[in-house]
Amino acid sequence: MWGGRFESGPAAIMREITPSIGFDKRLAAEDIAGSRAHCRMLAAEGIISKDDGQKILGGLDAVEKEIAAGEFVFKRELEDIHLNIEARLAELIGPAAGRLHTARSRNDQVVTDFRLWVRAACSRAEDGLLELQRALHAQAAQHLDTILPGFTHMQVAQPVTFAHHLMAYVEMFGRDRARFEDARKRMNESPLGSAALAGTSFPIDRDATAKALGFARPMRNSMDAISARDFALEYLAACSICAVHLSRLAGELVQWSTQAFGFVKLSDAFTTGSSIMPQKRNPDAAELVRGKTGRVLGDFVALATVVKGLVLTYGTDLQEDKERVFDAADTLEISIAAMAAMMADLTANPARMKAAAEAGYPTATDLADWVVRVLQKPFREAHHIAGSIVKAAEERGLTLDALPLEEMRKIEPGITSDVYAVLSLESSVNARMSLGGTAPARVREQLAHWKSQLA
Repeated sequence: MWGGRFESGPAAIMREITPSIGFDKRLAAEDIAGSRAHCRMLAAEGIISKDDGQKILGGLDAVEKEIAAGEFVFKRELEDIHLNIEARLAELIGPAAGRLHTARSRNDQVVTDFRLWVRAACSRAEDGLLELQRALHAQAAQHLDTILPGFTHMQVAQPVTFAHHLMAYVEMFGRDRARFEDARKRMNESPLGSAALAGTSFPIDRDATAKALGFARPMRNSMDAISARDFALEYLAACSICAVHLSRLAGELVQWSTQAFGFVKLSDAFTTGSSIMPQKRNPDAAELVRGKTGRVLGDFVALATVVKGLVLTYGTDLQEDKERVFDAADTLEISIAAMAAMMADLTANPARMKAAAEAGYPTATDLADWVVRVLQKPFREAHHIAGSIVKAAEERGLTLDALPLEEMRKIEPGITSDVYAVLSLESSVNARMSLGGTAPARVREQLAHWKSQLA
């Protein structure tokens, strides 16, 4: 493939380190699409004959069918998917195949293929996240009045509804979807026609090839077009943030499904047993999602490290970009699918959730707020009063709503029996009517908003 410049073949070690066909054969569909667009443009501009153009297009159709049927022979000695397809095209149609590479370099060919692939990966991630949001939304709609403890520092803080908790993840994954959408818009520019790095002397129509491939426009600078991999980095960054969010939700499922919590139950479909302990139900699917986050983060760091030392324009270092992106895409997509299935599958235990919420004096803030509103105390003073009453209840082994009024009045004489109206879990939850709060009325607004967004 290197013409007359080299007198001998590569060393054995080069034949081992150079080929990328083992992984970049995943770009076959994108490579054929890019070649079709380029061929049609060359023929339309009179750079190649229409007859040769038709031969090339017919040959590409034949190659595509062979790949789809599993009959295509990928040859390691041809290094990559681009040369494999080109060589097979020459076997099928003869010398006309050599005209396809006119006004094109492997440099703009590979980055065009890669942009097409990553663009599609963004769409797949969005679609998967949409299904996950729908599963979370469906669970939330069933649990508007289910109360569980909200935690800070892993200590019981305030009561919230299970619906409110789940809708927090709907919001998170909504931002993740938006990140993939934004990344797709930014990467939707065509590098095809930039050739090796400086453009080409042939009168090509880059707007035509960009339009044919669904790009918004051609990239404006040929050197940037060849060397830019920020589209892949941005995709990996979006993957990384999304994987972190998946890991947080997975961690909650692991925690909630323990005997100590018992908030939810995962079915046999998403749990495994123990080889020695017959009573075990291990939340393996959630644990694997949590664990795979490290792979996705590592893929981002690996590619950022490759790119950071590169001068313009192309270096074979960039061959390392695809495996990292392919791995992150595979890992994220299966993790999203697994999480969506687990969320649709889980069964909540409202009784255990409420029992846990009753511990830890979660309505202490409501008590302090009542002192502020009714007794007109500054909040810091009210906070001290409420803390002292919590201590008194703790010493007697009572919940706040079970503590006798006279005990409260020893600490603050102005307290009346009206205070009990704010000390139940239900009253606490219903009182949180600020925008975005956990009150069922507010959560219904969240559900209604997202129902239209997820339709």
